[in-house]
Amino acid sequence: MGTLESALNVRVLGSSEKKNAVVVLAHGFGTDQSVWKHLVPHLLEDYCVVLYDNMGSGPTNPDYFDFNRYATLQGYALDLLSILEDLAISSCIFVGHSVSGNVGMLASIARPDLFHKLLTINTSPRYLNDDASDYYGGFEKEDVQQLIDAMTDNFKAWCAGFAPLLVGGDMDSVAVQEFSRTLFNVRPDIALCVVKSIFYCDLRSLMGLVTVPFHIIQCSKDLAVPVQVAEYLNNNTGGKSVVEIMALDGHLPQLSSPEVAITVILRHIQLDI
Repeated sequence: MGTLESALNVRVLGSSEKKNAVVVLAHGFGTDQSVWKHLVPHLLEDYCVVLYDNMGSGPTNPDYFDFNRYATLQGYALDLLSILEDLAISSCIFVGHSVSGNVGMLASIARPDLFHKLLTINTSPRYLNDDASDYYGGFEKEDVQQLIDAMTDNFKAWCAGFAPLLVGGDMDSVAVQEFSRTLFNVRPDIALCVVKSIFYCDLRSLMGLVTVPFHIIQCSKDLAVPVQVAEYLNNNTGGKSVVEIMALDGHLPQLSSPEVAITVILRHIQLDI
C-alpha cells in the first residue's frame, strides 16, 4: 500500500469474487470512516469493502494536510483515484456521504471506467443560492460568512452548537455525541479550509459529465441540503439516475436513523438502473 493510502488509513474488509462487488465508502465533513459502522457488517458477506479517512479528518496526521491541494474538492478526487489505482480496483460501487458524493462525481468524470455506479447521501453540487439561475442551495453568502466567523472566533463552541443542528437531535443523543467526537478531532485551521472548499464549490456545470449510473439518496429534512437539491441532481446528471427521499431528519442518517437509512442504502447498492 502506498504512502498516501497509509496516510488515509485505507482498510479493505471482506471479499467477493462476484463482478462489481467492491464497495467504497467515503465519509463527509467532520466525520471519519467510523460513520459507516452500522452499514459495514451488512456488506462483508457479499462485498469487498474499502474504507478510508479523508485527509484532514481527525484520524489522519494534520501535518500531511496540504492547504493548496485541498483548497478545492479536486484534491480529494485525486486521493480517491489513487486509492483505486493502488488497490488495483477496476470497477467499484462508490457510496459518498455529503461532500464525498461530490468527490465521487469528480472522480467518475475523470475515470468513468472505474465506477459501476455512484450512490450519494445528502450531497449538494452547490450550497449557495443562485438567484440568477433560480437555483436553491439553501444558503446565502451571509450565512456562510457567519459560519466561518463563528468557527474562527471559538471553534469548540461552534462545534458544540453545530453538531446537534446538523445531526438533528439533542446533545444527549448517541448520534450527536458521536459526531461531536469526530468533529472536535479536526484541527480548527483544517476544518476552516475544508468548510470553505465545501461551501464555495459549484459543480453544476459538470453534472452533465457524470455518465455512470447515479443513485441519489436524500433526507426529507436536512439543515445542510434541501430536498430541491436532490431533484436538481436527478434532473441534471448526464447518465441514468434515480432519487429516493427518506422521511428522516438530519444530515447523517446512517448514524441518527440507521435502522431506516441502512436498509435504503443496501437496496441501492444491490439495485441496478
